[in-house]
Amino acid sequence: MHDGGTQENSTGTDEQSMRPLARLRKHWLLTSAVALALLATATTVPIVLADSHEDAPCQEIPASTRALAKTPAAATRALDPGEDLARYDAVRELLVHENPCGDGGEVLGQVVDAATRATAEGKPHTLAQARAAYAVVAAYGDEPVPDGAAPGVARVLAEYVVDANRFLSPDRDAYTPAVDAVGAAPDDTGWTTYGRFLAPDEAHADFEHTVPYSDVRADPEDLVGELAQDPEAFAILYDAERAYFAYYLERLTSAGADPDYRPGKEKDGSPKSTTTWADIDLEHLTDRIGSLMNHRALYGRDGTIPDLAAFDKAVRQHTRGAYQAAPRQVSSRPVMGDIAERPVSGPLSGDLMDGRHQLFTVLDAWAKARKVPTERAAELRQLIDDRYVRALWLTSY
Repeated sequence: MHDGGTQENSTGTDEQSMRPLARLRKHWLLTSAVALALLATATTVPIVLADSHEDAPCQEIPASTRALAKTPAAATRALDPGEDLARYDAVRELLVHENPCGDGGEVLGQVVDAATRATAEGKPHTLAQARAAYAVVAAYGDEPVPDGAAPGVARVLAEYVVDANRFLSPDRDAYTPAVDAVGAAPDDTGWTTYGRFLAPDEAHADFEHTVPYSDVRADPEDLVGELAQDPEAFAILYDAERAYFAYYLERLTSAGADPDYRPGKEKDGSPKSTTTWADIDLEHLTDRIGSLMNHRALYGRDGTIPDLAAFDKAVRQHTRGAYQAAPRQVSSRPVMGDIAERPVSGPLSGDLMDGRHQLFTVLDAWAKARKVPTERAAELRQLIDDRYVRALWLTSY
């Protein structure tokens, strides 16, 4: 997510300096929700059973698919669409079911989680896992997430929170559904399109990837809108964003800048800003939380969530707790899978559904502990306030 109002004129002539500035010109609301029109080519005929309690038939999840939930390596192989997405139709056929029988939806959620999750704490995502994450987001991008699958699908986005947050819009220059650690590595100025503070050995899903003459799209924003109807999925996504916010702040300098970014100088010899990308990342993160609250409000108004009080209570029950930034600058660069799983700082306080309050509580404590200059702290507070309000009122589904 991004803001077309945050722009910066290029003052350099080299192509390297143009790349980050070009991304600033993408408007934060320009996302793609193109419907998937490819028909899955069936290699087996799914068993369709008549539900004894309902008129609509249901689809039985095959035993071979159920087994994938308990065998992560096999699940990754099954959901890896390949670098050229040659297996995407097969992945979509495995995942997309309008009405799975019994616990089938829950099983599908377990399968996507198993296929995309890092194998252990501290372990980086592999290319195959990152490609599988891309395929999951694409497959459920224009199809309803089956009942029971939402928490598992939400865990995929939480596992790839850095990649999901950097999504702007489909990009023809994104050549593959995932890149390895070399492809995601920072350039000689310390900048990379794949985010800040990246683990050195990790592959990243590139949800901006598109295939020429194809309708395949992986849009995390659209998928979040679908998942936000489910209180457990909502809690997983909200936890991941709040954890990422604390993680991000504690790695900034006391001036609120990226310590790894060395952007060089302007033509007149003055130094370029080191806070540009920190500000943009924090805007994107705030957008995500504002969007979650926007979806909640819209679903409450149109009856998708029939009882907001009951929904909020369920979300709170599934929420892990509060996340505060460390009082000192942190230099570690953990893998993505560990970000959303960071230990909570304590119990929640205040209204959980007031996302702006939750963000300000963490920001203010961080600024005080790190002795952030008053002007910079106020600037960040205003940035978060502006983006939260904008996302809360302007995002729609």
